[in-house]
Amino acid sequence: MSRTQLLDREVARSMSALSAAAKKGLGDAVLAELVMIRASQINHCAFCLDMHLQIARRNGESEDRIQLLNAWEETEDLYSERERAALALTEAVTVLTDGFVPDAVYERAAEHFTEGELAHLIALITVINGWNRLMVSRRVLPGGYQP
Repeated sequence: MSRTQLLDREVARSMSALSAAAKKGLGDAVLAELVMIRASQINHCAFCLDMHLQIARRNGESEDRIQLLNAWEETEDLYSERERAALALTEAVTVLTDGFVPDAVYERAAEHFTEGELAHLIALITVINGWNRLMVSRRVLPGGYQP
């Protein structure tokens, strides 16, 4: 299997700056990590999963919530309604079934986030999907993340 570790420094800096701005604007570090883990699960990005699982644990996220994130819809009280709305939006943006985010999913998120928070949440979902694609397409293996 062919691999390349090459990623232009300016591209990496720009992506990192976008990630940081989106996280800061969302204002919820735990939720940001849940969103990035969920998108990375969908995209099968082992590198990003490894990294964001480490960060989530460092931020105090529980093992139960991390382990059940892939089945968040089947849990009743493990995630707040706000987190559930963000996770639904994450899945809709990541998969883009039928080429758009369903109105009901967007409206559900809009009920739990201010306009600014929602803009930052969408930016965060978009940038983690970009990171996932950069890492998966280059076949970057997990284990290389250093905090």
